[in-house]
Amino acid sequence: MQIETKKVVEALAKVMDPNTGQDLITMNMVRDLSVEENQVSFTLELPSLNSQYKQDLNFACMQAIQDIYPSANVNVHMMSKGGTAQAAPQNPFSHIKNIIAVASGKGGVGKSTISVNLALGLKEMGASVGLIDADLYGPSIPTMLNLQGKRPKVQTLYEQPKLTPLEAYGIHVMSIGFIIEPEQAVVLRGPRLSGIIKQFFNDTIWPPLDYLIVDLPPGTGDIQLSLVQTVPVTGTLIVTTPQEVAVVDAVKAANMFLLPSVNVPILGVVENMAWFTPEELPNHKYYIFGQGGGQEMAKKTQSTLLGQIPLVQGIREGGDQGKPIITDMDHPARLPFLEMTKNTIQQIQLRNQDQAPTQKVNVQ
Repeated sequence: MQIETKKVVEALAKVMDPNTGQDLITMNMVRDLSVEENQVSFTLELPSLNSQYKQDLNFACMQAIQDIYPSANVNVHMMSKGGTAQAAPQNPFSHIKNIIAVASGKGGVGKSTISVNLALGLKEMGASVGLIDADLYGPSIPTMLNLQGKRPKVQTLYEQPKLTPLEAYGIHVMSIGFIIEPEQAVVLRGPRLSGIIKQFFNDTIWPPLDYLIVDLPPGTGDIQLSLVQTVPVTGTLIVTTPQEVAVVDAVKAANMFLLPSVNVPILGVVENMAWFTPEELPNHKYYIFGQGGGQEMAKKTQSTLLGQIPLVQGIREGGDQGKPIITDMDHPARLPFLEMTKNTIQQIQLRNQDQAPTQKVNVQ
């Protein structure tokens, strides 16, 4: 039987990369594939030749090809990225183009509302999007996306259990709210918090994504530090309300990311609850929390004001009902979120053009 290169590629597309949970073809790990009579040869590019899964991958590739071509003589050459065993480890999240943190200095400023509607806005504009609810003490994303009571599936990959994100409105979502009961108090300290954040990345099978939004808890604590130590964060959105109390705390949150040892760019500021507009008077603006806080925050972080989101009853109702306002095509309150999304995309593009990729933080 003549061996067809196309079918060999299809077979290798069924072999999963143990680090990402994606197939070898999607992850572009197969190099120099050649077929001569019953000889199949190719190079498999690994993050490191010291990978504990090297032997498992070798056998999995051979088995996949021999399942369709039993007489095939399969030769798999292993190499690390860069060609040597000493090459720098490959980014295990290379299939995620941009990891965006959404942060704030204090609670109650609507950070989760911004995260959810930003994720859905990016999806609406054609991107593949994931969302992590990293506010482990107060996970609200399951409610906002109508995913209460749902549980992520667990699948075994090379004898290791991996979580599969849930889906809502076309985006992939992970939250501790999918693991604990809604009324259960989350009582965790530093190491456990860090372990959960790492599990959301390292033990979760994320598909290839253009953007992965991470909704952080307020402040500067263990979860923020664990995030930048686990993954290379593209940039951060800072959420504040206009009032001075919120801005003062937001500056502290931004300064953590700007520390030389952390060095995560600030993409911009979102001013939430910028004004109150009653539904029956859509052209009226009441500045309940003051004015200018978002612009002041943008100046202090040398970034830009990505958007001003009004305080509108429909936004709150959409979050409570699991129907985010940006999904309501007829509601005028979705327009500020779309504008914020467009500005965020522009700032991410500028950041990626002008700056080198962010590196994981190595805190001694």
